[in-house]
Amino acid sequence: MDVVNLDRVEPFITKDGSEIRELLAHRNSCIRNQTLAEARLPVGARTAPHRHVLTEEIYYVLEGRGRIRVGGEERDVGPGDAIAIPPGAVHAIANTGPATLRFLCCCAPGYEHDDTVLVDVAVSDIEI
Repeated sequence: MDVVNLDRVEPFITKDGSEIRELLAHRNSCIRNQTLAEARLPVGARTAPHRHVLTEEIYYVLEGRGRIRVGGEERDVGPGDAIAIPPGAVHAIANTGPATLRFLCCCAPGYEHDDTVLVDVAVSDIEI
């Protein structure tokens, strides 16, 4: 059994610019087919528009307020919201609230920088 505590995980910056703490993945546990990470975006920050070739994601908002775009659809999100992001869908999330936006990221297959493709979309095209 692997138990990983959030306070003991070193953060790193993903290719899209978010700070994550990988809780469970092939790099630190017996898990092989998915990853679970906590992401944090400071006030006013946003991720770069990107897509994943293979990976589907679920974001689950823990704290804060944000605006997410998946494909051509945008929504305001907050604590308790779960967001489905299918493989290939261009997406970005922004912190629109007064505090850090914290959310869980579940990826299957597991997160890898090589599966993240930054998309050349003007910031004005994403009304976050």
